[in-house]
Parts: sequence; structure tokens; C-alpha cells
Amino acid sequence: MAEAQNIPVGSTTAGSIAVAAESTVATRMSAPPSFDVADFPVPHGREEEWRFTPLERLRGLHDGTAATGEGVKVAIDVPEGVRVEAVGRDDARLGRAGKPVDRVAAQAYSSFEQASVVTVPKETVLTEPIRIAVHGEGGAAYGHQVIELGAFAEAVVVIDHTGDAVLAANVEYVLGDGAKLTVVSVQDWDDKAVYVAQHNALIGRDASFKSVVVTFGGDLVRLHPRVAYAGTGGEAELLGLYFTDAGQHQEHRLLVDHNVPHCKSNVVYKGALQGDDAHAVWIGDVLIEAKAEGTDTYEMNRNLVLTDGARVDSVPNLEIETGEIVGAGHASATGRFDDEQLFYLMARGIHEKDARRLVVRGFFAELVQQIGVPDIEERLIAKIEEELEAAVG
Repeated sequence: MAEAQNIPVGSTTAGSIAVAAESTVATRMSAPPSFDVADFPVPHGREEEWRFTPLERLRGLHDGTAATGEGVKVAIDVPEGVRVEAVGRDDARLGRAGKPVDRVAAQAYSSFEQASVVTVPKETVLTEPIRIAVHGEGGAAYGHQVIELGAFAEAVVVIDHTGDAVLAANVEYVLGDGAKLTVVSVQDWDDKAVYVAQHNALIGRDASFKSVVVTFGGDLVRLHPRVAYAGTGGEAELLGLYFTDAGQHQEHRLLVDHNVPHCKSNVVYKGALQGDDAHAVWIGDVLIEAKAEGTDTYEMNRNLVLTDGARVDSVPNLEIETGEIVGAGHASATGRFDDEQLFYLMARGIHEKDARRLVVRGFFAELVQQIGVPDIEERLIAKIEEELEAAVG
């Protein structure tokens, strides 16, 4: 069942479990998934999927008024044997991992000029990461990327977002049978940037997908990771880390659709917030369809509020349409510093300021250590230290 504890003023935590529900996670959207932007009404903020998002800060991405331009440059660095292509929207490999589920994602699909397709051939095991650098140069843009792994291939992909832009994008991950993919997506935008993206992963039989989403920068960042399975035995691990500063809006909306039998998923997102009007939103939807017998799933969200004036909305949802499962659960908690931890450290001669930093480092350490890319781990630790200087310095 949903767990909620130590909820500060200005935060909400809610959860629900529905067994054999008539409605599903997918049908809670205001319109069916579609590649055509005309199939989605302009959102007004009262829809379930938009009610937490400040639409006026999307800079026109939601209603078609955002001006397109040369707002973003993309550089892709790949190891030997990996193929990179620039393709048009008529390429058959686009859209296989899932359709857009809201107007911004459909606008991005309808508006990009060329998509990047990165292909790792079957049975290829990469020893170096694929690195994709997305750098904003002040304009508005739409993007589309596809990362495809052949059967039994293994790869790590780092997608690094920096600079200033108004960007809407779709990113697809397609895993062949037995493939293993780790994706690290870092949102380290400048303060005025707006980034809205839908991430679709389609996991093949006995394939393994690990997503690590790290969000620090930007005025508004709204990410929608979605997972579906193409065969039995697939595994998905979705990890997230976010540090929401004064005035920032950071929103992570996840869906794991267990649509085939005997698959696993594990979701762990952790966030820290500081400053006036810092707003973090985490929506975790897990659907176990009637045909998905033998499912094993769990999702958890934890938030640490460092100062007054910050707000968290954390909503885990679990819908189960079959009783033949291995396990399913969810948890969410939002709170301030643990006084017992602080007391323990200070009783051993550690200054309160240093004790608070140690608590926050420990809060994030588990996730950072699972990234598996040393230079990214070091960079994130340094970024956390920089944020802590402002938070508890």
C-alpha cells in the first residue's frame, strides 16, 4: 500500500491501488496516443496529466506558438562498430517504441526535421559509452532520437543536456532479445531553459533496461519516461535523481506498462528541494495488465525538503488486473532532515553544517553509485556539493 510520512506544509503525497480496474493508466490521458498533433486539444491545465504543470512557462510548446529555429546542436560520439544515421520521419524505425501521449510530444514528432538513429549491431558488447551531447543555443527546437540495440548487444548511453533552449523531444530505446542497455540522461540546463520530453522504451525478451535520469538545471523540465515489454523475461530499472532550486519546476511522470507475462520493474526516484517556489512533481504509474501474469514490480519516491517555500507533489499509482503476480508495491515519503541522524553525527563532534551535508550526500549516494560511468558520477557529486553550498552552507 502507499506509504506517506513526515509530509511538510506545501507538499502532497497520494497513492492508489486498483485491482481489476475497468480503467487503465493509459486511458487516464485526455486523448488516445497519436503521432498527429491535431488529435490532442490544447491543454488548459485542468487535465489530469497537466494539472501540476505551469503552462505559461512552456513558452508555447503546448499550443503551437513556440517559434522553431536553430536552437539546439546535437553531437554524437560512438565507439567503433556503432552506426549513426540522420533520417526523415518516414523512416520505419521511428515510433516503434511508442506513440506520443500528449500534445507537446505530438508537436515534437510533427515538427522535427531530422531524427538521429543510433544502432548497436546484434551481439556487440561496447566497452566505452555512446555519448550524445545536446546543447541549447538560445532558440526553440524539436528533436527525435532512437537508440536501438540488436539481440544480445550491450551498451551504455550518456545523453547530456546543457545550454539554453526551448526544446520538445521524443527519445526511443528499442532493445532486442537478450540486450542490455543503460541510459544516463543528465538535465544540466541553464536557468532559463525549458525542456519537455517523452522517453519510450520497448524491452525485448529477456532484455534488461536501466534508465538513470538526473535533473538539476532549467526553468522548467518535464520528463515522461514510459516502458513496455515486447517479450517475456524483460527487466526495467528506472532510477532518478533531482535537485530542485528556487523557482524551478521539475516534473517526472513515469509509466511502466506490464503488458506481457513474467517481467520485472523497479523504480527509485529521489529528490531534494530548496528555496522559494521550488516545485518538484513525481507521478509514478505502474499498470499490470490481465495477461501479465508473474509480474514483479515495485516503485518508490523519496523527497528531502531543505528549506521553507518548497513544494513536492508525489503520486504513486498501481493498477493490477490479475491476481497471478509475484509481487507489487509502491511507496512515497517527503520530509525534512532526520533529526536523529543529525543528532548522531553532531554527538560525535561533527559541526551541524557538515552533518547536514553528510545526510544529503548519503541520501543520494545509493543512486549515484549505480550510474556506472565514473566521469558522470564525479560530475554529479561535484554538482550536489555545489547545490549544498547554497542549501546548507
